[in-house]
Amino acid sequence: MLKVGLIGIGFMGRSHLENYIRLESEEFPLKLVAICDIDPAKFENKFIPGNIKVGEKKFDFSKYNLYTRIDEMLEKEKLDFVDIALPTYLHSEVSVKFLNAGIHVLCEKPMALTLEQCQAMIEAAERNDKKLMIGHCLRFWPAYEYAKEMIDTKRFGEVIESYFFRGGNTPKWSYQNWLLQKDKSGGVLLDQHIHDVDVINWFFGTPHAVSTISTNILPASGYDVVSTRYFFNDKKIIIAEDDWLLNGDFPFEMRYRINFEEGNIIYERRELKVTPNVGKPFVPEISNENAYYREIKYFANAVLNDLPIEVCPPKSSMETIRIALAEMKSADNNGKIVNLK
Repeated sequence: MLKVGLIGIGFMGRSHLENYIRLESEEFPLKLVAICDIDPAKFENKFIPGNIKVGEKKFDFSKYNLYTRIDEMLEKEKLDFVDIALPTYLHSEVSVKFLNAGIHVLCEKPMALTLEQCQAMIEAAERNDKKLMIGHCLRFWPAYEYAKEMIDTKRFGEVIESYFFRGGNTPKWSYQNWLLQKDKSGGVLLDQHIHDVDVINWFFGTPHAVSTISTNILPASGYDVVSTRYFFNDKKIIIAEDDWLLNGDFPFEMRYRINFEEGNIIYERRELKVTPNVGKPFVPEISNENAYYREIKYFANAVLNDLPIEVCPPKSSMETIRIALAEMKSADNNGKIVNLK
């Protein structure tokens, strides 16, 4: 039976909490024993909703050992792994602390703010022979897994062009507004757009160059709207855009379009459709399982059975950060092409 600690029950942490409750109800050999959050009001179910409908229920916190200090939780609890859902600027420091204590780490995306912080996390995992995984949930999202399979198998030939988008309301729900501070979150580019950066890395590998333009409207966020062109040697056109200024009655949205030599795939409004060049369009049969649930269960299985982290290895997550940092450099220079290879 794995003993698990959850650090941070903001928007994403509560999503994880829901799935630990589900796993326990299914008698998966795991028990969430401790929760830590700096804000004790959250243990009274005082939350600010996020931009998607997760973590909105009332929780019974009496079942857990509750902490407001990470070091106290580390000292008092004997944990097999910890789930870190803290602000980005704390990811590396807290991950290294627990890895050095001999505890496996599942950490929310993005991995960290710098390559040096990413490397420190990887070195701590290797030095202590512990598992580290970054929670890039789209690698466990069935509609994105389907696209990955079509790309890898070349069922519809080579990719000609792809477009990725996500966007929605300005994130005003974070603790002390950390999400809207560039030095703590990296703005929309490193916090939200990073999902599609990681997908592009996963689907196609590292581009040889990027060019990013951005808009900064909010005072401290750095990047509020971004548009990136990724350059690959085979000259396929890959573009990803993100906008967290879509306020008012605009629901969070993520979508992609992938055009192959022999057909195309479109995912929008949570619906997946495949249109071959020859034949009728169809809706493929894919799982409707929750990606956060699958992500947590995958990591827990890896810890239980001492399996390698293959779907989302930390070195790949670090490469995603390297690509995103190149995008930042380009955005800060009016879209100048920045080479990665």
